[in-house]
Amino acid sequence: MSSSIDGANSAPVERADRKVREGLVVSDKMEKTIVVEVEDRVKHALYGKVLRRTSKLKAHDEQNTAGIGDRVLIMETRPTSATKRWRLVSVVEKAK
Repeated sequence: MSSSIDGANSAPVERADRKVREGLVVSDKMEKTIVVEVEDRVKHALYGKVLRRTSKLKAHDEQNTAGIGDRVLIMETRPTSATKRWRLVSVVEKAK
């Protein structure tokens, strides 16, 4: 029997693109965690009116760089805790 491994010569598996969202920081009171409010615009199925839907996502902020009111870019990642599935990519605009 030959002792070859199947995965040794194959190309690495391509990872799918991760979701990226832009939102506003509404809380930075937790250690290394920010709460980002993300706005989504959806069209009503029957009436056609465009509605604003918001959701709050907890994101990991390793250096505690983001503050309340900052516009930030967050990226989906593996679960960091029970409620965190996002991480801070960059601060787009600082609060005034």
